[in-house]
Amino acid sequence: MSFFMKTKKTKRIIMPIESVLVMIIGLAGGLAVGGGFVAFLTVLGVVPRVTQLTKTQRLLSYYVWAIIVGTQLGSWASLYTISFNQSALWLIPIGLAAGTFVGMLAAALTEVLNVLPILAKRIGVIDRIVLLLMAIALGKMCGSLFHWIFFVEN
Repeated sequence: MSFFMKTKKTKRIIMPIESVLVMIIGLAGGLAVGGGFVAFLTVLGVVPRVTQLTKTQRLLSYYVWAIIVGTQLGSWASLYTISFNQSALWLIPIGLAAGTFVGMLAAALTEVLNVLPILAKRIGVIDRIVLLLMAIALGKMCGSLFHWIFFVEN
C-alpha cells in the first residue's frame, strides 16, 4: 500500500497519478536500456564483425532482424516464468549459441579495452589508466553484488 493512500478520497486521486508515474518511469527505463543496448552493439561493431568473419555480407538484414527478434523475445520471456518440457539434448544447441554470443562479446570487449589507452592518452588521463580500469571493474562488481543481494530471492 502506498504512503499517500490514507483515505478513500485520496486513494481515488493518487492511484491514477501513481499509475501514470510508474508507466513513465518504466518507459524511460526501457528506452534507456534499449538505447544503451543499441549503442553497445554499434560501438562494438558485432554485426559487421560477424558478417566479415563469416563472409556473409549479403545476409546483413537477417542478422539485424535476428537481433531485433531475439531482443524482443528475450524481453517478453523475462516477464514470465516459462518452462519448456523438452529433452535435455536441447541444452546443447542452446548452450552453443549462448557460448558463441558470450565469446563474441568478450572479443569485442577486448577490442574496446585496446582502445581505452588511446582514449586515455587523448583526454589526458594516461597516468590514471589503471584507476580507470579499476573503476570499471569495481563498478561492475558492485552492480552485480547489489543485484544479487537485493533483487534475487534465495
